[in-house]
Amino acid sequence: MTDLTLLAADGVTASVPLADAPSFTKPAAPLRSRVAYAAAHVVPKVWADNTPGRPADIDWDATLAFRRSVYSWGLGVADAMDTAQRNMGLDAAATRELIARSAEVAREEGGSVVVGVNTDHIDSELISVDEVIDAYKEQLHFTEEQGAGPVLMASRHLARAASSADDYRRVYREVLGAATTPVVLHWLGTAFDPLLAGYFGDPAWQAASDVLLEVIGENTDKVAGVKMSLLDADAEVSVRERLPGGVRMFTGDDFNYVGLIGGDTVGQGEGHSDALLGAFAAITPVASAAIQALDAGDPDRYLELLGPTEELSRQVFAAPTFYYKTGVAFLAWLNGHQRAFQMVGGLHSARSLPHLSRIVELANASNALEQPELAAERWHGMLRVNGVSA
Repeated sequence: MTDLTLLAADGVTASVPLADAPSFTKPAAPLRSRVAYAAAHVVPKVWADNTPGRPADIDWDATLAFRRSVYSWGLGVADAMDTAQRNMGLDAAATRELIARSAEVAREEGGSVVVGVNTDHIDSELISVDEVIDAYKEQLHFTEEQGAGPVLMASRHLARAASSADDYRRVYREVLGAATTPVVLHWLGTAFDPLLAGYFGDPAWQAASDVLLEVIGENTDKVAGVKMSLLDADAEVSVRERLPGGVRMFTGDDFNYVGLIGGDTVGQGEGHSDALLGAFAAITPVASAAIQALDAGDPDRYLELLGPTEELSRQVFAAPTFYYKTGVAFLAWLNGHQRAFQMVGGLHSARSLPHLSRIVELANASNALEQPELAAERWHGMLRVNGVSA
């Protein structure tokens, strides 16, 4: 049996047995009990100038192959979101191309794709509320033209421009009024983006959620769901239980998703949350197997499969949380979905070797290494390059 070398924060190495390859089965029919999207990352060309501040130069073959893999496991793809490095290296031109290409792959695979709609193609940091509305509409119409489902992301421009909750009400009312297909609203917390403090007009989630729910209540025909990424399970359950009928809660809580997706089947409030998670891009086969267990009416098996992945996800999303993208790409490399541990904008350097070692350890323990021998070979090679005996 192969051993896996681990590296602690004090430089001491240790070994654990490498787990066997998981034996998960791809679903023969669409998943039924939950709607689940994996928020996918982008893979740059290995030979590109993947340094801070440089435009994204994407390896489209690897990037789109990863999305095809997600579809093969029965999950949908959430694209051009923060996981794809929006506001952290993915420039406006690359974002538009990603949306168009991803929508085409979804049609080819018969999969479901939703994509981020934001205002980040505007270079100026300070714009008016009217300009925020126009910027949102421009990206919304492009997304609709591609045939993808829109996710109305939280806008840094709006956070800067808004003087009160009324500005948020106005922006969302006008943008939703212009939508020709139902959208998902995205509430992203400050752990993911500190520049979004006070979003929806108040730093307290209780008051902010009232504004969000007012917006939804006034536009129920235009809102398919809301994705909450506050890393606060109580807040999510509170909002979920107040949503109008037909509006889904998509959890974006990468710390507490097991109970939130399980919902009332595992004692986590009334109903359940569906999923739109960066974590599911890192553990797609496990997530698929767990939802298949729910489809089969086996919540115990669901918990047995998905429960151990939550500690892995908490490590990937550890503070500073906005660097979680590094862990997602790292696991994609270990699992053979890209040929090098490279990221747009040099973000592959955003986590330490001991942090990555803990990801390896937890992935090994939670059946998240799809090809354990390959993962061990790549990890040990990375250690040796950095002067650590493996």
